[in-house]
Amino acid sequence: MKLIRPLLFSLSFAFTFGAVVESAKAQNAVEPLGFEEYDPVSTLKVEEHKLRRAKFPFIDVHNHQYQMPTQDLKFLVSQMDSLNMGIMVNLSGRGWSDNWEEGTATLKGSLENVAKNEPKRIAIFTNLQFKGFGDKDWTEKAVKQLEADVKMGAKGLKIYKSLGFSGIKDDKGNRVAVSDPRLDPVWKKCGELKIPVLIHTADVPSFWDPMDRYNERWLELKTHPGRRRGPNDPVPFDSLISEQHKIFRDNPKTTFVNAHMGWYPNNLKKLDSLMIVFPNMYVEIGAVIAELGRQPRAAKKFFDKWQDRVLFGKDSWVPSEYATYFRVLETEDEYFPYHKKYHAFWRMYGMGLSDEVLKKLYYKNALNIIPGLDKSQFPK
Repeated sequence: MKLIRPLLFSLSFAFTFGAVVESAKAQNAVEPLGFEEYDPVSTLKVEEHKLRRAKFPFIDVHNHQYQMPTQDLKFLVSQMDSLNMGIMVNLSGRGWSDNWEEGTATLKGSLENVAKNEPKRIAIFTNLQFKGFGDKDWTEKAVKQLEADVKMGAKGLKIYKSLGFSGIKDDKGNRVAVSDPRLDPVWKKCGELKIPVLIHTADVPSFWDPMDRYNERWLELKTHPGRRRGPNDPVPFDSLISEQHKIFRDNPKTTFVNAHMGWYPNNLKKLDSLMIVFPNMYVEIGAVIAELGRQPRAAKKFFDKWQDRVLFGKDSWVPSEYATYFRVLETEDEYFPYHKKYHAFWRMYGMGLSDEVLKKLYYKNALNIIPGLDKSQFPK
């Protein structure tokens, strides 16, 4: 009897403790602790078209591959094939080094690997090396390097968002503006060489807004605090964008591709006005498909109107995420989730673009402005 009582007590305690744990779990499931945990399963019953491949072969003009000199390109192309991606544009031709010689070696190695293994499937853009910016010979050196890179095989120039932010300074420690006059010869040279400049300036405007309950990017700023900006960190959003627009205006013979739709995918009326003002500006849709998917009718009108100047881009290389892009662009599906809640907690809808517009978006527009791409793998 003495042995049975402790055993019964232990069993009773275990049962009670287990019940408390299960009750707590049930309570948490019923009452989420906060916005981060709330992730309801939709009960809406509608048609679904979960696409894994694009309807037509496409060119991704905004991709980053950082190990391309030594990368297994056969495997990369097999991943591209699964998506129906015809050509990938690697924008990180010179890698991340600020050393001129190292950057040249990276670009050379990447171009050689592509030429040897997948010359028709991968294109590479070069980048600027800002080390020594402000030295009296920097501009001349940069222009000559650009010419050499294009002669070596680079198809365009990619400008990272670090230009304009405080990450790039001149020899006196001052922030280098996007519209710094010492860069003017670079933009003009791109026009002479007939290569496009794909430029990323600033970030999502909401990153500059107060991080309060009214900021729809609150969850992203909480999970990625490094993306938060102060009112003047380093300068206001509008100031950075004005600097970018100045180089478009001052270089009408140079083709610019404004990354992420110039950060106006949530204000297509504004973007429409910019397309009119800057006929040398194209836009690409990398990382902003969630903005388009929540306004499918307005977005479709924009794409129909500007069908000759919108390009397909994705940015981060996560093959599974392309399905979201295909679904928004090609279908008329309703109320489906984005692949990253912290980017978009809202649901999206398909735009149902016509085949004519899709072909221009997927490959025709890129073939028109990026020199030397293989056209044989794309429908006419």
